[in-house]
Amino acid sequence: MAAALAVGGPEAQASRGGAPPDVKPPPPPAVVRMVSAPVRIADAATVRLLRPGDRVDVVAAERAGPPKVVAAGARVAEVPAAEPGVGDGGALVVLSVPRETARTLVGAGTTARLAVTLC
Repeated sequence: MAAALAVGGPEAQASRGGAPPDVKPPPPPAVVRMVSAPVRIADAATVRLLRPGDRVDVVAAERAGPPKVVAAGARVAEVPAAEPGVGDGGALVVLSVPRETARTLVGAGTTARLAVTLC
């Protein structure tokens, strides 16, 4: 029997009444820090459709190259009141996103027109 236990390993020992194997719990998931990211969306009328709690994808459209998603499933935290006199300058929306996504949004907003799609 000792040979069977030696060959079977800890799992075999546990199934035969031996001590259970030392199983460590999985590590806790990494905590993702969410931040508020104010983002100017090119089409103000689209922003007026949004409500806090909505989920959106933010798409960056540059003149050269295809549009690309720069934030997927971002939660709308706030839709500030329209700014008087801004005209066709788009509208502001505040999104709750991971810090790294906020950096990506800031960079994309300086080089491309941003749009949102509701998820």
